[in-house]
Amino acid sequence: MMPLPNVVKPMRLSFLIFALSLPCLPAQVPGQELISPQVKVAAEKAVAWLIRQQKTAGLIVDEKSDSQPKRGDLPSHSAAMTSLALMGLASVGHMPNDPTPEGVACGRALRYVVEGIEPDENGYLGRSDRSRMYGHGIITLMLAEMIGHAPDEATDKRMHDMLKGAVQLILRSQQVPKSEANRGGWRYEPSSSDSDISVSVWQVMSLRAAKNAGFDVPKEAIDSAVAYIKRSYRVERDSNGNPRSDAAAFSYEPYGGRQTFSTTAAGLLSLQVCGQYDAPEVVGSANWLMKSPPEVNEPWFFYGCYYYAQGMYQRGGDHAATARQKTEQMLISAQSEDGSWYPRNGNEKSAGAVYATSLALLSLSVHHHFLPIYQK
Repeated sequence: MMPLPNVVKPMRLSFLIFALSLPCLPAQVPGQELISPQVKVAAEKAVAWLIRQQKTAGLIVDEKSDSQPKRGDLPSHSAAMTSLALMGLASVGHMPNDPTPEGVACGRALRYVVEGIEPDENGYLGRSDRSRMYGHGIITLMLAEMIGHAPDEATDKRMHDMLKGAVQLILRSQQVPKSEANRGGWRYEPSSSDSDISVSVWQVMSLRAAKNAGFDVPKEAIDSAVAYIKRSYRVERDSNGNPRSDAAAFSYEPYGGRQTFSTTAAGLLSLQVCGQYDAPEVVGSANWLMKSPPEVNEPWFFYGCYYYAQGMYQRGGDHAATARQKTEQMLISAQSEDGSWYPRNGNEKSAGAVYATSLALLSLSVHHHFLPIYQK
């Protein structure tokens, strides 16, 4: 099971990237020639559609109801979905402190999340909208990416406070006693004693983004996460622990579970954001994805496509070029006339169009470089 539970059943650097605090500055915007006219039009339509879904209170969700949410008791998964939408909008350059209509909408969305969530005493962000650790990771990542772009001083201060507590919650959750197989990962609740790669990737990305924004992330936490993720790499190894194959997949859980495009893309990106750009598991999973590219009708397509687009971009070379062509072809052909995307397969369908459109926009916008998490 991949995305949000209950909504769906669910430069190369070494590890120095986590030893040094990197400033969270807007990344360099490449020349317009890097963005095709077709992608530009698709992104503009998606932006307009997402903004049309925004409710009076600022949340961006599929539901038609426009009732006023109560702080600490938000509509189910609304903070997580709004955070995904906000990252999608920001990925093509619409920031919450921009004076444009799109920027104003982003500012309202950010205030909804920041003012509506009531973290518990441990800093848990996934309780207010019942999105659990999936939502906690998504919201934490969004907050870290939006540092420096708050529409006002009060929102900025609350973002910092929430992010500090959220990072500590991720670190404490990782330290819950677990079996050897599950040690270093995360699952549905902060107290979970098991782990899976789909929840873990959001936490790892959040830690990377928080580190970029100047928050303390211990090296030991990243080392433990790397070891966990590598245990999910399904390959025969020699007596020295080296993979015998140059192409293999990641599974949903260590030593077992499904081996799919989405789990493999999640594993690829997880290791990259931990600084493992040239690890055998990174090389092998990228090679596997070259041989087993995604198709829009397969389970968890939109969830996996985001990791696929970003992970293969980070890999560079033929991997990046092939994935970019494949991603753009699939998504542009699958976009609805109104600018949205809608999941086509299995449990992902119940996540809705805001979910799919936000992830599709993030997948198409890798080369825009507006979000710090896209940097190598």
